[in-house]
Amino acid sequence: MEVKVFDSVTEASREALELFQSALNDGAKTFGLATGSTPEKLYELMRGSSIDFSQATSINLDEYYGLASDHPQSYNYYMHKQLFDAKPFAKNYLPDGTNENPQEERDRYNQIIADNPIDLQLLGIGENGHVGFNEPGSSFDSHTRLVDLTDSTIQANKRFFDSEADVPKQAYSMGLADIMSADQVILMAFGAKKAWAVNQMVNGPVTEDVPASILQKHDNVVVIVDREAAPKES
Repeated sequence: MEVKVFDSVTEASREALELFQSALNDGAKTFGLATGSTPEKLYELMRGSSIDFSQATSINLDEYYGLASDHPQSYNYYMHKQLFDAKPFAKNYLPDGTNENPQEERDRYNQIIADNPIDLQLLGIGENGHVGFNEPGSSFDSHTRLVDLTDSTIQANKRFFDSEADVPKQAYSMGLADIMSADQVILMAFGAKKAWAVNQMVNGPVTEDVPASILQKHDNVVVIVDREAAPKES
């Protein structure tokens, strides 16, 4: 696990952009993508760059259960606004938040991942150490499924909705085994609120209580952080 510390979010995001471009140059075809506030600067830089995803495939980590793709707070809507409209991919895959049959959606999405092995997976990290919506206690062997969101995650996401009551309480999420199947992983984290989770991920025990800690067992992980989120030196 390589940790890179930067003075600003912009500098950190430029590094991530360079890693995406390098992956493309090396023949990467499938990119696992993340949402939330952490990658917004990266996506902004991508929109203003010459990077070309027109021959690539994207597979997103997750989607809120119950939200249609055109809902302003759906991750499908977010991805089109933040990246896809400016930098189209050959194919985009996201979980279908309107599918009320969790087993059917699980099987559909797991087949998509099996058919499109992920070359580079982008991740953020939650304050409690979750990645995707794999909350503490998630099995390291987990695959795409419908998950219940913890109260801390709901609280963290309520700023995006009109009220806490509007925040979905469940989501479809890739599992930890899906994330670990990627050839390369980039995890980005910014701000003091992420410092505990980043430190536990890098220096703590590998435990399902901190889902991101499983990345210690991956052969190719780059952790990109600002100084506030940087882990303690081990």
